[in-house]
Amino acid sequence: MDGNGRWAKKRLMPRAFGHKRGVETVREITRAARDMGLEALTLYAFSSENWKRPADEIADLMGLLRTFIRNDLEEFVANNTRLRIIGDYHALAPDIVEMIENAMARTAHNSGTTLAIALNYGSQQEIARAAAKAAAKGDITAEAIEAELDTADLPPLDLLIRTSGEVRLSNFLLWQAAYAEMWFTDVLWPDFTSAHLRDALDQFAARDRRFGGR
Repeated sequence: MDGNGRWAKKRLMPRAFGHKRGVETVREITRAARDMGLEALTLYAFSSENWKRPADEIADLMGLLRTFIRNDLEEFVANNTRLRIIGDYHALAPDIVEMIENAMARTAHNSGTTLAIALNYGSQQEIARAAAKAAAKGDITAEAIEAELDTADLPPLDLLIRTSGEVRLSNFLLWQAAYAEMWFTDVLWPDFTSAHLRDALDQFAARDRRFGGR
């Protein structure tokens, strides 16, 4: 979900304004994913590298996270949406950790779309943790590592979307993206709509996925 800061800058507004508008896009896209029947939607909300940002921006992002969970949890419950967190969310503020764990517990048995939010997440770190856990149990194989990834209980990654014109993965789902289709757009995240998501899915559906075969 890239481009909040640039979206705000174009409007001569502070970055916090862009992040706030980005949360509205999260709501729209989450609802659209549910309506379109997606099994899972994973959103990269806060990376392990984002701690390098200014303290006031981090505080704004954490405030938005609190508000999102507080305001949207009942909708998740009512609409059979399961909330999952990937990444080391335990490093966040204690009250956020408590809110997250309560939200995951309340939605754990929901059987509709899974909304996975990546918080304090970095894919290289995830792979290193998974490899260490696999080694502690026995042979290090691709299957053993995959079983220890944060996404072990999620379906395989089919389509990876990045907004704002950046054409790189930025330490997101590197292992999971091995055979995923990728879709890049110049649209900034706050301007990303359900129509853009539908366009991405339509293009995905037209692709020939061979997974290394002919």
